[in-house]
Amino acid sequence: MDPNWDVKVLKPKPQQILQNPLQTIQDKITHPVGSPSLKQIVMRKGHVERICIVSSDSTRPVPSHILLEALINELNNYGIRDSQIIILIATGLHRPSREEEHENILGKKLYGRIECVDHIATDMGNLESLGNSKKGIPIYINKTYLESDIKILTGYVEPHFFFGFSGGCKSIVPGIAGANTIQANHSAQLIASENSRFGIYQDNPMYSNSMEIAGITGLDFIVNVCIDEHHQITNVAAGALEVAHDFLVQDQLKKVFSPIKRPYDIVVCGNGGFPLDLNLYQAVKSMAIGEMAVKQGGTIISVNECSDGVGQAKFKELLFSGMTPNEIYNKIIQRKIIVPDQWEIQILTRILQKADIYVVSGLNENKLGNIGLKHAQTVEKAISLGLKKHGPDAHILFLPNGPQIIPHLMP
Repeated sequence: MDPNWDVKVLKPKPQQILQNPLQTIQDKITHPVGSPSLKQIVMRKGHVERICIVSSDSTRPVPSHILLEALINELNNYGIRDSQIIILIATGLHRPSREEEHENILGKKLYGRIECVDHIATDMGNLESLGNSKKGIPIYINKTYLESDIKILTGYVEPHFFFGFSGGCKSIVPGIAGANTIQANHSAQLIASENSRFGIYQDNPMYSNSMEIAGITGLDFIVNVCIDEHHQITNVAAGALEVAHDFLVQDQLKKVFSPIKRPYDIVVCGNGGFPLDLNLYQAVKSMAIGEMAVKQGGTIISVNECSDGVGQAKFKELLFSGMTPNEIYNKIIQRKIIVPDQWEIQILTRILQKADIYVVSGLNENKLGNIGLKHAQTVEKAISLGLKKHGPDAHILFLPNGPQIIPHLMP
């Protein structure tokens, strides 16, 4: 890289990883926050036929096998047999898991030992209606979850580009909700809200709706973690949904957000590696991080492998629609375009109206569609193209660690 370039790199603050995460998680399960211990919950239920544990899918970098092993160790200690436990993968509207992904999620100790199924948001036969939320959102939730005697959520907490933070109630909506529930809560109008951004959660309309629906569906216990840029566990909270989630949110607010004095001409960003860089659809999240730091008319360089291709079919279809970003965005807001996962194309076109976006990935140029995404073979080539636009003294910011570091423009 040219030493004459004006480059700043934002890296995550050093975080202490847990030396024995399995034991720490089990300790937190026995000493939870805002809730009786899991053992007390099991004992109070009396007769227990089925326990459902909701787990993140393969697009999330959380080491779920450790969370699941800790939970199942504890449940076995309470007299719960493996045959009484089912792992429900919170796929939301993502594709179903591949078999090797199930193995990675459960780990070698649990794979083949504990029943594991994917949530399918479009399978009406395995969804149950619970009426409507206060805002009129139709509530459809996975029937396996609802019919279980004890309901446990697992996941991880980090800044999310429109939900504020991941983890907590997000395991239910969108994780195990029906497609129409997800689409209503992720509507164009709610995505467009100024409160649907990284780090905003209590005033975030989607988070509020999801919390309400979580209360209606019911749950008994959560185990959530925070992770570092190497996907190793740095913190754990277990117990009541809101208390445990908020504990980890406060941890993230202190460690992840980094103030910047001015917007940058060029911002180089990524999702922090596999699995968040799996496809172009997921890569939009890194572009949204770049959006936080880039000036109006600037250049964002998205660096993601995209080994799984472009992603969702409707997302791909709109990438090749030939419309301008402004046309697509306005049609989504006006509800002239209503498709599954429309929020990703909505956010992409919002960013394209602010900045040029160069994609550096394993994708060929002809895979990037015709709505404005640009292709570059390397980061250096993309920066050189950006410098032609902004001049040789352009300010360049590198954000290589995805949502592990979020730039925050000082007022």
